[in-house]
Amino acid sequence: MELRKESVQMLHVKSRATSQVTFDADYNVPDAKPDMGRLIQSKGDIVMDEVRLSEGKAFISGNLNADVLYVGEEDQKVCSLAAKLPFDETLNLEGIAGGDKMCLKWEIEDLSVHMIHSRKLNIKAIVTFYAVVDEMTGIQLPVEISEDGISVKKKKVQLMTLMVHKKDTLRIKDEVTLASNKPNIDMLLWNTIEVRGLDLRLEDNMIKARGELAVFVLYSGEDEENPLQWVEYVLPFNTELDCTGCTADMIPNIAASVMHQSIEVKPDADGEERVLSVDVVLELDMKLYREEEHDLILDVYSPLKECILQGKEECLESLLVRNDSKCRVSDRIELKESQGKILQICHSQGRVKVEKTKVVENGIQAEGVVFLKILYITGNDEMPFYSVDGMLPFSHVIEANGITEDSTFFLQADLEQLSTSMIDSNEIEVKAVISLNVLVLQCEKRMIISKVEEQPLDMQKIQAMPGITVYVVKSGDTMWDIAKHFYTTVEEICTLNELESDQVTPGMPLLLVKKVEG
Repeated sequence: MELRKESVQMLHVKSRATSQVTFDADYNVPDAKPDMGRLIQSKGDIVMDEVRLSEGKAFISGNLNADVLYVGEEDQKVCSLAAKLPFDETLNLEGIAGGDKMCLKWEIEDLSVHMIHSRKLNIKAIVTFYAVVDEMTGIQLPVEISEDGISVKKKKVQLMTLMVHKKDTLRIKDEVTLASNKPNIDMLLWNTIEVRGLDLRLEDNMIKARGELAVFVLYSGEDEENPLQWVEYVLPFNTELDCTGCTADMIPNIAASVMHQSIEVKPDADGEERVLSVDVVLELDMKLYREEEHDLILDVYSPLKECILQGKEECLESLLVRNDSKCRVSDRIELKESQGKILQICHSQGRVKVEKTKVVENGIQAEGVVFLKILYITGNDEMPFYSVDGMLPFSHVIEANGITEDSTFFLQADLEQLSTSMIDSNEIEVKAVISLNVLVLQCEKRMIISKVEEQPLDMQKIQAMPGITVYVVKSGDTMWDIAKHFYTTVEEICTLNELESDQVTPGMPLLLVKKVEG
């Protein structure tokens, strides 16, 4: 008995691993840098040098780059320095081979920098690495049977099939020229770049990306009377990336992470150092799905021969919901006396971390924190710059009707907007908009028929059955089950009982005639 089948491509996790690397190192200030008087702010980033897979293991190596902004001890000048802390780590990934592809992500859980003395720092950090190896699996769905006299039970199913699975990089470059009232750049001291409001849209054979870069730069200028300057820019971008096989009707699940970012100073048309060149490279881990309808064969039988079904249970994924949700939070940060009085806020930046998710009735409850760093100046000309760290907790329910504990969901949290304003010289008001985008897939386990074998009927069993009987429908019965049990067909039962449909209710009497005689 021949089955016609249709293929569905699905992605399953082959192996996953999590590893934490702890950094605790002393760092000597380079001779060219002045003595440290007070630390202002620090930041960290991971730069990977090598990722290598072998049988059952992944080897990763790179550096934790820690940048420090500080005030000099003698002349009170603001300076910066950069430290590199190398690491080598091995992750155990059972079942993987050298040709597999791994998705590696990391998170700097904690970075703290302390002065030991004016020429030495202690740098501590915990970095968590998350590694996932996926594998593509094809499921052959039976949709048609090429033989007469066979009763076939079918169900229309809407399934997600994976069409594109790959990694690519998206480069965003822009240039901005300083305003005429700003002095030329002598040296870059500090900078931050944040990607906000990233929106990725699918089109035929391409992905369109738009959003904005929030850029902050602190620099020493050529103006001797007022050497320290800072500028903030919001640079909108609208670019595209080639993606063969992509179509506008596909359902995206794209994780974007910053792979590289840099700011360089370039001369303008007059040869003066007034142009800032911003370069950001995003790594996109792309999984693009298409929703397809299939007539799935659930069961097969014949009143004239025995049909033995062979197959195995598979998990079939269908789209439950996609939801782009926004969470607005606000709070106040009060400064300690030792942190100085605020004269002006220079810059604020934030990072979203979802710490816990829980499936609730018709939704997903996400709880987490926005980690804040706020740079400001005080009225003290000798030590004008200070920084304060803060945390903005949030709890938000993302609507997802029909979600259950068995559902699979992918949640992406990003900081879409952040604003800080002075209430007075001791207090700052913070407002943030968090983007919480979720894709929910429903997994339904079903027996997928791979083969149907034919065997002769059990004639003794059939002879023992009455040729004609009246059956009273029980709770849970379907017309299909009754026809299969009594060696007849659904059509025959409907005709004999003058029924317009195959729907039955408990207590309904049905006249049944066996279609085969012993």
